Amino acid sequence: MNEVRDIVARGEDVGARLDVVVARHLARSRTASAELIRSGHVLLDGKAAKPASVVEAHQRIHIEAPPPRDVALAAQDLDITIIHDETDFCVVDKPSGMATHPARGTPDGTLVNALLARLGPLPAINGVRRPGIVHRLDKDTSGLLVVAKTDRGMAALTQMMTSRRIKRSYDAVVWGIPANPRGVIDAPLGRDPQARTKFAVREGGRRAVTHYRTAETYRHIAPEDRSAPTTAALLTVELETGRTHQIRVHSAAIGHPLIGDATYGVAYAGVQMRRQALHAASLAFAHPLTHKPLSYESPWPQDFAALVERLRAGGMP
Repeated sequence: MNEVRDIVARGEDVGARLDVVVARHLARSRTASAELIRSGHVLLDGKAAKPASVVEAHQRIHIEAPPPRDVALAAQDLDITIIHDETDFCVVDKPSGMATHPARGTPDGTLVNALLARLGPLPAINGVRRPGIVHRLDKDTSGLLVVAKTDRGMAALTQMMTSRRIKRSYDAVVWGIPANPRGVIDAPLGRDPQARTKFAVREGGRRAVTHYRTAETYRHIAPEDRSAPTTAALLTVELETGRTHQIRVHSAAIGHPLIGDATYGVAYAGVQMRRQALHAASLAFAHPLTHKPLSYESPWPQDFAALVERLRAGGMP
């Protein structure tokens, strides 16, 4: 059965793009909402519109959205760590090597499969079955995710994510030492025209903003590969936007790729870190129902901690 909504634009809907407004009210992604608009499932004042149409005060938005496409997802008893759990949401500390949700090439063994086994049925989003997933981490990135457990939790958390009210902080280890100890990288991201599985800074891409602060620097590294840098840095990174591979692409774009990143960095001989040195270390947001401030932290996993210890001692990453 289609989900039908009639909305009169008020408050934060006014002045926003139509796809953003639809995403907010349906608790679906902006991409899925844009597709609904293009396919004629959304009318603005009774007429077809474009995803980029700017919504004006008191305009009427009529939505008839087909239900998310259902795909078979197996519940799998996999080892995951839930650090906070309540009725509407939980916070998970995802290990590296585990994809967030099933996708091409990763049909199972994901965080979603593990969540279904641990928690049972979860709400869907994004026009396909990605139960509970409000935001994602790359497969080889470790750390914190908030997961919705009810439709009420999904709607609230998705709106908070869209309006950038969920603060995410990452620890990253990069080759070289940035010239400025603090900085903002404001560079649009889009698909790499030379490799469609990668992303790149490119004109016409979606706006992407990354804030970083240098927490530690490492000098006099003695690499086996003489072409490798002899310095590195530990950065604290905060996202203003949340694009796919954003930290990895932005770091590489300023000449400081993540250590261990085989996609956007350089594979130097002798490097022991076997994945990108990126960890989602903290998560902070207001409780979606009580509005009480919440914050969570994740300690470094063993491989990340060992990497930093080697660098502190002047060893090879």
